[in-house]
Amino acid sequence: MLNKALIEDVLQVALETGGDFSEVFVEDRYTNTMVLQNSRLEKNLSGRDFGVGIRVFNGLQSVYAYTNDSSKEGLLRAARTASKAIQGAKNGKTTIIPLMKETVPNLHHIKIMPNEARKSQKLSVMQKANDIIRNYDPEIVQAIIRLIDEEQNVLIANSEGKFVEDQRVRSRMAMVSIASDGIDMQTGFYGPGAYQGFEFIENLNLDHYAKESARIAKTMLHADPAPSGKFPVIIDNEFGGVIFHEACGHGLEAEAVAKNASVFANKVGEKVASDLVTYIDDGTIENEWGSINIDDEGEKSRKNVLIENGILKGYMIDKLNGRRMGMDSTGSSRRESYRFAPTSRMTNTYIAPGKSTPEEIIGDTEYGIYAKYMGGGSVNPGTGDFNFAVDEAYLVKNGKIEKPIRGATLIGNGAKTILNIDRVGNNLGYGAGMCGASSGSLPVNVGQPMVRVSEITVGGKEA
Repeated sequence: MLNKALIEDVLQVALETGGDFSEVFVEDRYTNTMVLQNSRLEKNLSGRDFGVGIRVFNGLQSVYAYTNDSSKEGLLRAARTASKAIQGAKNGKTTIIPLMKETVPNLHHIKIMPNEARKSQKLSVMQKANDIIRNYDPEIVQAIIRLIDEEQNVLIANSEGKFVEDQRVRSRMAMVSIASDGIDMQTGFYGPGAYQGFEFIENLNLDHYAKESARIAKTMLHADPAPSGKFPVIIDNEFGGVIFHEACGHGLEAEAVAKNASVFANKVGEKVASDLVTYIDDGTIENEWGSINIDDEGEKSRKNVLIENGILKGYMIDKLNGRRMGMDSTGSSRRESYRFAPTSRMTNTYIAPGKSTPEEIIGDTEYGIYAKYMGGGSVNPGTGDFNFAVDEAYLVKNGKIEKPIRGATLIGNGAKTILNIDRVGNNLGYGAGMCGASSGSLPVNVGQPMVRVSEITVGGKEA
């Protein structure tokens, strides 16, 4: 993507004021976005974005600059800009190690690159999803289908001799259904995605995903208001994991831990969760939405066990925060694009499966709430306090799922919630999503089997 000799020059210039580490991140990205609404194609955009990010360290000081001017003059100018902001040693400078190209195995087989599929092929799949949703029930009044795919090519090199390239391909289709009885309106959503090409879109089980989107909307249209109080809460698999992604996962990222801004800081080896909980971040899972071959500092992706049988084992660590913590990188450094400096972020983060069946978990619950699909929410990473909406929920009575309820909100603390997990199912599943933080918006998977929390505060209608 760039000449090796030029990259070495840039890395060396970035160290000329006394920095002790420099890095170059080159990105060439192709994106396609299509939106079908009102049964017609409302948006059809394609684009290419190219740029270079340059980072310099001096101890724990870090400076980042970026440019889309890939000429020698433009790159050296950006390197000098970053270098001048570093307050380094005045008696000499670090000499870079000559770059040695590293070959990293590709964990993900891509059959059809996004740009190899015709727009008409993609639109055909979108129209099928649209028709399934609209024909589901007369109360379904609108369907919105979004298809996004991208090819991201990256090159990462640094003053320690690292030189590695990677190609990342992702595809996702989001299906939104809107139901109305003329007075009220409710929505349903399903958005599967994968580290794959058009073959993922082409082979989607639309009869499941599109119908499920419509079913959620219609079910919630006729649901009763949720009760409020403290209840046992059963959280279903797949995207149910978003609550632990937000309330626990971010607290296990080194960006928060290194600043003591996490409830999990300095607790390695301590019990932080129920004995039933093993929490893992694994970027190596084949073709999963959040997977990576290498992170955005060029480190190989790996499986990081964060919590094992309730005991905190480690964190997700990037290079800079690893310096702050005196720990090695865990291949967890990510960024949205060359416009962002990288930091520790999640990939595919999930609670490992347990031994209980979903039927056993529900059957063992005398009274509680069943959260089938989670929605959005907010969390304070320093305290772990969270507030999450539930997109589809039901009352559970005497071991049976009863009437649907809507407007339920789960309110609690992440650190306390994982201690209160008293059942873990055997039906692990993943849900695709986008996670926003200081290094931008990234594709991540959240996952878990069905779990039961002995008690969570549920916000709803006052009893």
